Amino acid sequence: MPTAPPDLKGLSKYPTMTGWFSPVLLLRLMWRVILLDLFGQYADRRLIVAALDTVPPEELVARAQQFLPGKDNEQLWTLEPDGEGAIWIDFVADLGDGFDATYAIASLLAQEKLSIDGHDLKRGQMLFMGGDEVYPRATSETYRKQLRDPYEWAFPDPNLRLVKGPPVYALPGNHDWYDGLVVFLSLFCRKDHLHLGGWRSHQRRSYFAVQLTDNWWIWAIDAQLDDDVDQPQKEYFLEIAKAMPDNAKIILCGPEPGWLYTGQAGNKALSVMSYIGWIALNQRRGLTVSLVLSGDTHHYSRYVADDGNTQFVTSGGGGAFLHPTHQVEASVDLNRPDDGYSWLNGHIKKLTLATDGQGGEAVYPSKTESLSMLAGNFAFAAYNPPFAMVLGGLYWLVALAGRLLPVDIYYIAPVLFFAGFWGYTSKQEGGGAKTMLVSAANALLHCLGAAATTDIVSRFNARFVDLGAWPRLSFCLYGAEMIVVGGVIAGTLFGVYLYGTSRWLNMNHNDAFSSMRRDTHRHFLRLRIQNDKVTVFPVGLTNIPLRKDWRLNEANLGTPPPAYVPVPALAPHLIEQPYSVS
Repeated sequence: MPTAPPDLKGLSKYPTMTGWFSPVLLLRLMWRVILLDLFGQYADRRLIVAALDTVPPEELVARAQQFLPGKDNEQLWTLEPDGEGAIWIDFVADLGDGFDATYAIASLLAQEKLSIDGHDLKRGQMLFMGGDEVYPRATSETYRKQLRDPYEWAFPDPNLRLVKGPPVYALPGNHDWYDGLVVFLSLFCRKDHLHLGGWRSHQRRSYFAVQLTDNWWIWAIDAQLDDDVDQPQKEYFLEIAKAMPDNAKIILCGPEPGWLYTGQAGNKALSVMSYIGWIALNQRRGLTVSLVLSGDTHHYSRYVADDGNTQFVTSGGGGAFLHPTHQVEASVDLNRPDDGYSWLNGHIKKLTLATDGQGGEAVYPSKTESLSMLAGNFAFAAYNPPFAMVLGGLYWLVALAGRLLPVDIYYIAPVLFFAGFWGYTSKQEGGGAKTMLVSAANALLHCLGAAATTDIVSRFNARFVDLGAWPRLSFCLYGAEMIVVGGVIAGTLFGVYLYGTSRWLNMNHNDAFSSMRRDTHRHFLRLRIQNDKVTVFPVGLTNIPLRKDWRLNEANLGTPPPAYVPVPALAPHLIEQPYSVS
């Protein structure tokens, strides 16, 4: 049953943006990742679900086609074209973080029509979620408070007993996989249909294909945590491809924008999408993949392939912290050795960053805005005091070791700091000379920081504090001073490190922005499909209401009326001019 919307005092208890540098959260996530690395391959729930879903290929195809007009099922939603012969669908990804952004985007998705920049955009007749439906961990509580409640309050269920309603299909991202996909499957792949407000679930597996019109299909891939496609999934898409006409067109959705990660050693996201595309093209030679969508990176960017038609769009703006755009390359080289199983090889070799129709680049936020926001890392210690205090604690331990050990600690500390930063940076960015040099520079700076902290605290105590008669109290005070003062110095140095490496070395972009928990520049995609053409309307929402801005919707504003409305009202806009693929 849906949760009744609380009053404004109760609403204040709903989650804010995730503090990614919380030491407790980091330890919990590290533990879950270790467990999944150790045991995930032995308990891949995609294999279990496929083994339980033993239906003939005809049934798999029938599920994919169940929303087409003329299927003669009054209980199901039908993709009926509008007066101009078009259908509408919505795509949103990376959504279930803080309440304010998630609910704001859900409120826009739920409205029957949005009038934006001179365009009347009808609500999607289907909603597709592109991954990472909750943050930071997949639990029943996070799905309830950070996904179900916001979406159910934005689009109140008109009838709890009816199956009929706009379908919602969801693709799992890495955060959905952190519990082994247990909660995701129990919600979106259930037989009795999840009621997500007015939306209804229909999928039976974590990957899916849906026929939208006579020519257009949408395929969505589940690559688990290892950029891997299991055998039942390969066989599923093969059966779907066999049922498609030769002139069919595909909107391909993946959990990661592999075209943005080509420089990351070991990342196979692009290969996974290319392989699934190959399955389609190998079975149907006249088929085309015209639009590729993904979330995972929490910004908007669009590339155009060298075939002049195919668009590669990253759209992870459903609610999670903002990612930068200043690092987005002007072009991406996709030319790879042909292994015989790649859709891209022989079709697309290069992507070029698109223009927005007004002389700028098709990114959101703009690169100028992104660099301006990056400077917030100079206040890293203020954004992340617990993490800064941990670093200050390390400074204290260095100072204590310097008093207790028979050797000069500053011969040992650089090695220890280097090992720590090497482990951290190589995990994020891979190894190599750049990582080694950055880790060495970091180790040197923090050794100097620890020495400076020790000197500042010692001088202050010598001049202003005399606790020689109380050695235990003196010890505790010294520790507190080192942790606080060291935390400010170490946290500031860490923020400078994130700023410098993100701006000039093309590193640490994720951490540089997750540290600030930016809650702006949200977005989703509204797609209009008519005949052989898909027109994409990227809808942006730059400013997100604060928690104090929400009001109970006592006047029943909106169609349908959401539970809460902000003051001032939401101000959606188009990120760029609409663009089309065919």
